[in-house]
Amino acid sequence: MGGFFGVASRQDCVFDLFFGIDYHSHLGTKRGGMVVYGEDGFDRAIHNIENSPFRTKFDKDVQKMSGIMGIGCISDYEPQPLLVRSHHGTYAITTVSKINNVKELSKMLFENGHSHFLEMSGGDINATELIASLINQKRNLIEGIRYALDSVDGSVSILLMNDKGIYAARDKYGRTPVVIGKKEDAFCVSFENFAYKNLGYTDYKELGPGEVAVITDQSCETLAGPGPDMKICTFLWVYYGYPSSSYEGISVEQMRYDCGKKMAERDHVQPDIVAGVPDSGTAHAIGYANESGIPFSRPFIKYTPTWPRSFMPTIQSQRNLIAKMKLLAVEDLIRDKSLLLIDDSIVRGTQLRETTEFLYQSGAKEVHIRPACPPLLFGCKYLNFSRSSSEMDLITRRVIDRLEEGNVTDEILKEYADPESPKYERMIEEIRKELNFTSLRFNRLDDMLEAVGIDKCKLCTYCWNGRE
Repeated sequence: MGGFFGVASRQDCVFDLFFGIDYHSHLGTKRGGMVVYGEDGFDRAIHNIENSPFRTKFDKDVQKMSGIMGIGCISDYEPQPLLVRSHHGTYAITTVSKINNVKELSKMLFENGHSHFLEMSGGDINATELIASLINQKRNLIEGIRYALDSVDGSVSILLMNDKGIYAARDKYGRTPVVIGKKEDAFCVSFENFAYKNLGYTDYKELGPGEVAVITDQSCETLAGPGPDMKICTFLWVYYGYPSSSYEGISVEQMRYDCGKKMAERDHVQPDIVAGVPDSGTAHAIGYANESGIPFSRPFIKYTPTWPRSFMPTIQSQRNLIAKMKLLAVEDLIRDKSLLLIDDSIVRGTQLRETTEFLYQSGAKEVHIRPACPPLLFGCKYLNFSRSSSEMDLITRRVIDRLEEGNVTDEILKEYADPESPKYERMIEEIRKELNFTSLRFNRLDDMLEAVGIDKCKLCTYCWNGRE
């Protein structure tokens, strides 16, 4: 995933930029970067944040930087922002993107005379460099930005800064958010709307799908209006979004309460306590407990002082180990208890199985698992949701492949996505047995979408039902 933040101010912008970017640390684990523009031109810093948080890595840079405009990012993959010199002049650019047609786009650019791309480790092309190359195909920046938005199969939102201002563009289907904040003598642009609230900004506007705007210290001007179709990622509410975030006017925390409430309305078990897997399952669990009347409790605690989210290796086996090490049991709340545990989702199932074993070893009688979203049947094509390289990394697809003896078609997957079908029930039971849960019941897609509360045609549900 990733997130970005930008500021255009009459005063020095570095303080706002630094903390605005830092407030996006929940969205990425690999790279952080910031660029400022001032009297001396552009000044940039990029650091690896895998082993320490953004704030500590950039503290020294912030002491030296100054400027009236700046953009920056937290990224899960490519180093950015980039500084680009082209016929548009010099500009800085950062993106939140997942580009599925990299090979086709790079081939087209080579055929049009583009000379080279700098290779990242692993041989990948830097996605932000690719977007800059697409922008540079056109006569002016606005045409170039719109061309880039239209060319990408997947998703891309863009911040581009030159000496005139900061150009903000939201993905053509609005799969990720872009919001504008305002205070006296300054405008900002952000992925997360809560990121600017403590810095004195108030909500100004949320860009629509494909909308392009430019901000300066005094104005926000729309350069290309929004398109008619939206497919914002529903998982922003379920998992990605920080509790204080809101998207399309819908609070993340409130949605999670409503989601848990919907789950409780359909459930029939009577555990001793309800708990959430910290932190993303906690609000869902509160909603469930409030509706069911079953006490909410915290039978294990995440140790965060030296284990921030950004300190997570890229190797999955190491991530699983560290995720386990973060959780500390409160054995008096576990021993001889029947627990109902809510997590945001089940992807591979490895961590939740280990968490369940951890609870049994701590004395739990029963562990009932309630994921807050439906079974994930498809790898996301639009956001870097997980590090999975294959849909067979999903526990659902492995179970389905086993049940169908390898003969899995789109029609068969539709049956497994239907919570009323026998195939769905069989899949759930196989997952329950494999992961050693006392019982397993996923949230339903219709209930989850109702908990969001906006028009369902504006929400992307691809990872659950394969529909774009």
